[in-house]
Amino acid sequence: MPLRLAIFDVDGTLVDSQATIVACMQQAFAAEGLPPPAPEAVRRIVGLTLPIATAELLGEPDPVLAERLAEHYKAAFFAMRARPDFEEPLFPGARAVLDGLLAEGWLLGVATGKAMRGLRAVLERHGLERHFTTLQTADLHPSKPHPAMIEAALAETGAARAATLMIGDTSFDMAMAKAARVRPIGVAWGNHPAEELVAAGAERILARFEELLDHAAGPSADLAVVGSS
Repeated sequence: MPLRLAIFDVDGTLVDSQATIVACMQQAFAAEGLPPPAPEAVRRIVGLTLPIATAELLGEPDPVLAERLAEHYKAAFFAMRARPDFEEPLFPGARAVLDGLLAEGWLLGVATGKAMRGLRAVLERHGLERHFTTLQTADLHPSKPHPAMIEAALAETGAARAATLMIGDTSFDMAMAKAARVRPIGVAWGNHPAEELVAAGAERILARFEELLDHAAGPSADLAVVGSS
């Protein structure tokens, strides 16, 4: 049997960080005296590398301002993360599914718009440091949906493309998986709606995390929303 690899996005897929991301982005814009972006607009750019995300929210070509906004965002996030009441919980079922995949012989990886420092902080906070064989982050690769993160994960693990899943909550994740010729699996609890994930190439949308264990055990399925029938 070829090596099997399940690659996970983090924000909106493993971890419920939506409120944190929205608050920090709004603080970043306020620091420049700009109107704060709407929460819906912020959710649209989750997963992109930070300066690209702030440029998208600006809606105009100003790379210097986009970089300043990215720095404001990072400062706001570090301050929030230092607070004693800071919380970014795992989504229900995430830990059990990760443990279950490991028990079935899967290798696990991460492909995230976070920097490595931020990713390691999340994994340490939730006691997941030893779960993942390969970690791919925005400070090491081009932004999603470029396939570089997945290509690096495949090279590090030796997993077969046909036996590799990319599990994510945004159209960027699905497009990245398609570009890398691995199997795109969407989740229904994240930042982009299910219909956009399907349009971007998702072979299946998970309504609950636990459904991933059954899907991972079977062949590639037709486009469907799990639990929709």
